Amino acid sequence: MSGKIGSYLTLTKPKVVILLQITGIFAVISHDLLEGGGLTKETVWTMFVVLIGGFLTAGGANSINMWYDRDIDPLMKRTSGRPIPMGEVSPSRALIFGVSFSVIGTFWLYLMSNSVAAFWAAFSVVFYVFIYSIWLKRSTSQNIVIGGIAGSTPPLVGWSASDDSLAISTESAESAISSITDLGSSMPWLMFLIIFLWTPPHFWALALYRSKEYEDVGVPMLPNVKGNARTLFEMKIYSILIILASFYSPIANGNLDGGDKAYHALRWSCFFLCMWYASTVWRIDIDEELDGSGRMPTAARSFFFSLAFLAMFFLLLLSSGWEFLGVTVGILICGVWIFKLEYDSRKKMAGVD
Repeated sequence: MSGKIGSYLTLTKPKVVILLQITGIFAVISHDLLEGGGLTKETVWTMFVVLIGGFLTAGGANSINMWYDRDIDPLMKRTSGRPIPMGEVSPSRALIFGVSFSVIGTFWLYLMSNSVAAFWAAFSVVFYVFIYSIWLKRSTSQNIVIGGIAGSTPPLVGWSASDDSLAISTESAESAISSITDLGSSMPWLMFLIIFLWTPPHFWALALYRSKEYEDVGVPMLPNVKGNARTLFEMKIYSILIILASFYSPIANGNLDGGDKAYHALRWSCFFLCMWYASTVWRIDIDEELDGSGRMPTAARSFFFSLAFLAMFFLLLLSSGWEFLGVTVGILICGVWIFKLEYDSRKKMAGVD
């Protein structure tokens, strides 16, 4: 029985889901610091609601994705060990499981928070399944760019769930759209934008040396359609866009002005953090030999560093809720984190144990 439960859990892609939900939880904390007057027991409850609702909806969408990709997953080394190709879960049960999780998660958020949070969770499921998985993934090399919208919504869910005043208006189509998009602050939209811009260079760093599998099963990835050089060029463009977006960080905070030390500390710390991440993209050498694991070392480094970058960027945004002292602590944490990453990476590249 435990093995069967584990197989169903694997359908949800738990590691990916947890990473996404962390951004939603950061949005909850940021909301209560910036808009709610501070952290309370209600903050903890909202984090719990968002975590459960987000896990159910995102996990359900991933399960449906595995059901749809059941024809190509057995043919790729990276996905051949999934529950459906392994015969651990039948395709029909995976589909029922995924739909059930998605529906339950949406209703959970509707009942425990509000209709706006439920909408953004449902939107991410529909977009991921129908727009990305069924339409874009097998039809365009820009699949991950547009499909990244689905993975960018957790901050919108988290922020919406933190505001009891939000509700979808039914007076008119215009008012409905306004009630869904006007969340009372631009901070959740900055979080959304950063994840959206981060997704292509994050994923393409992996695709630079793994796209052959996708090509063999008819899934167009940018490296096998346009080549590695074009892929790296577009990765650099997105990293520049991330740098430009970082300048909006203190404005999105909403409680800082140009005369505050925290305003400038947040802006420049976000800027230099994004510069550091961009440097990991610029350091990718598409002509280097693959290592013993079949990886392109500099691309793999950028991929793994990108995960840390996203966490650090959100940490800085969250720390600004405690103004200058908070940003200072955030800068120190990020500085030590970057030093450790670079130090360990250089040791590994040099072959030092």
